[in-house]
Amino acid sequence: MPSLDYASLTKTQKLAAFLVLIGTEDAAMILKQLPDVEVESVVREMATMEVIEFDVQERVMSEFCDLISHGLSSVLGGVHFAQRALERAKGPHVASNILQKAMPPSSSIEAVRDLAQLDVRQLHSLLKNEQPQTIAFILSYLEPRKVSEVFLLFEDGARESIVESLASMSAISSGLIGKVLGGFSKHTAGSTQKQIFHERGGTSAAAQLLNSLDKDLSKDLLAKLQDRNADLTDAIRKKLFIFDDIIRLNPRDVQRLLREVESADLALALKGARENVRIAIYGAMSKRAGEGLREEISLLGPTRMKDIEAAQGRIVDKVRELIDSGEVIVAQEGANDVVE
Repeated sequence: MPSLDYASLTKTQKLAAFLVLIGTEDAAMILKQLPDVEVESVVREMATMEVIEFDVQERVMSEFCDLISHGLSSVLGGVHFAQRALERAKGPHVASNILQKAMPPSSSIEAVRDLAQLDVRQLHSLLKNEQPQTIAFILSYLEPRKVSEVFLLFEDGARESIVESLASMSAISSGLIGKVLGGFSKHTAGSTQKQIFHERGGTSAAAQLLNSLDKDLSKDLLAKLQDRNADLTDAIRKKLFIFDDIIRLNPRDVQRLLREVESADLALALKGARENVRIAIYGAMSKRAGEGLREEISLLGPTRMKDIEAAQGRIVDKVRELIDSGEVIVAQEGANDVVE
């Protein structure tokens, strides 16, 4: 093979050389982000690069490092980026609590956190005469277990309004938070602060609350909410069980699920799954079946994230069918927690 002339390399060839230099694992992560047509072009070039001379290596790495440094200086971050990244890494429920603790506090947010330290009955006494929107807002800052304990103290007629308000929440300005808390804490009155928007509540929070309740109560609330707001209820239903929640099934129920799932979908879904989900799946399979699945995953090669998510969605649909028919049972969130 003739020596590479760096000056004559195309952008595709430079990218191919860069991927060769960073190794197969990191190269695979980058290839996942490219359209299939581009992947084919890059892989074709990679296949021809049997040897890359040292001077070409230096120039390739130098150019890409400059590009990365420039990108880092202008990339969009912020609260929304941090929340999306955390949700991908830890799931929406854990992400919300981590972000709450990590964000620089404003006086209004500190007041909410002070309220969150009250015991369950004190919180209910404080909130029982408030509007559903205010109740939902305060609940969105509590730990999941405390949310369900406070929620159950409200009368039946108020519960669906609280769930609806919780699911309808979106970004809230710190100034509005201060107004909501005006009657609760003297520390928020008249505070002047930068307007920061805080992501709380939403359909994920409503689903988390319903998941923590008794199954019959959860179904009853959803049925009542369906009559009030069908679109919102459908959005909540989609969040009631997500792919990561497979860890909430017992091994026997995972085995039941696997009998309903296509092996191709399972391989695709697990390629992009979190480690604890993989452990739950493999733990419900025989050693031979698990080895076969691992081999099928290894043969997939670079895979588009949308294909992985589509396969996970089809598996979740199967879980929901089995839940509705009563063939599998989903453990309530926190049911397996151990208290020292």
